[in-house]
Amino acid sequence: MEILDYQQEIKELKKINRILQKKLERSESDRIKLEETNQKKECLLRRVIDELKEYQNKLEERSHELEIMLINVQIMQNKMSTLGSMVADVAHEINNPVGFIAANLTPAKEYIDNLLHLIDLYQQTYPKTSQQIQETIEMIDLEYVREDLPKLISSMREGTDRISNISHSLRTFSRADTEQKTLFNIHEGINSTLLILKHRLQANNIRPAIQVVKYYEELPLVECFSGQLNQVFMNLLANAIDALDESTTGLNFNDIKLNYNQITIQTTLTENKNHVLIRIQDNGVGISVDVQQKIFDHLFTTKPVGKGTGLGLSIAYQIIVQKHKGTLEVNSVLGKGSEFIITIPIY
Repeated sequence: MEILDYQQEIKELKKINRILQKKLERSESDRIKLEETNQKKECLLRRVIDELKEYQNKLEERSHELEIMLINVQIMQNKMSTLGSMVADVAHEINNPVGFIAANLTPAKEYIDNLLHLIDLYQQTYPKTSQQIQETIEMIDLEYVREDLPKLISSMREGTDRISNISHSLRTFSRADTEQKTLFNIHEGINSTLLILKHRLQANNIRPAIQVVKYYEELPLVECFSGQLNQVFMNLLANAIDALDESTTGLNFNDIKLNYNQITIQTTLTENKNHVLIRIQDNGVGISVDVQQKIFDHLFTTKPVGKGTGLGLSIAYQIIVQKHKGTLEVNSVLGKGSEFIITIPIY
């Protein structure tokens, strides 16, 4: 009986041993799998840490770029503010002597008319003049003086009016911005900018004058930073002139006259009457799709080294979008021209 009991016990032990062996094998398999999982997790964790470090480095670089951009913008704002104040002062100083001259032209014309009338009376009363008077009349060419002097006064008046308009435009364009928005006449801002750029729009020995076509609808006064908005108009119009000049490169004067260079400016209210819509379009060289995607990026320019500081569209975009909560978009087709569309809220 005892042998049988031992055999049975040995059998049970073997069975238990096999079970333990299988458990051990499964445990070892689980351990290997766990190690593999931990290795994968560790590898993934290292990759995440590396990516976070790389992202942190990029973030620090971007932060540094933004700091530099902010400093540049602040420097430019200070320069523009100083320049605007100086231009306004110069315009004011110009306006004083011009106003003095213009005010004296009216009585000067009256005096001249009276003197010419007096000469007429003398000639009627004393038709026979002395030899000396007759020689003097011939020497000074009295008839020509009589004809040309009123024209001279008229030309002087036209010149003073022109200077006065330029002075007014300079003061309008360089209007200093305060920390709060002020009511502004959009059309006055555009017109003052066009007058400042008039020398670039006029004909020269290379091309005819650039035609400016304006379609102005009646607009209310807009609450804005007027000096900054004028800077946007300046940038967009100057770029349009550059594009037109580029489009005429290599063409002769007569060829250009067949397809006049033209800038079209259109203003209107949006359908909800809450925004002003300003379109500035040219029929110049146009902008490629690739450039259109980068045209508002900071420091982006299409100009070669030594040919200016760039398009100024990044600054224009910041002024319209960030400062005025509006939109600035571009539509363009190569060889046909470009259109910039500004939308700004009225209030």
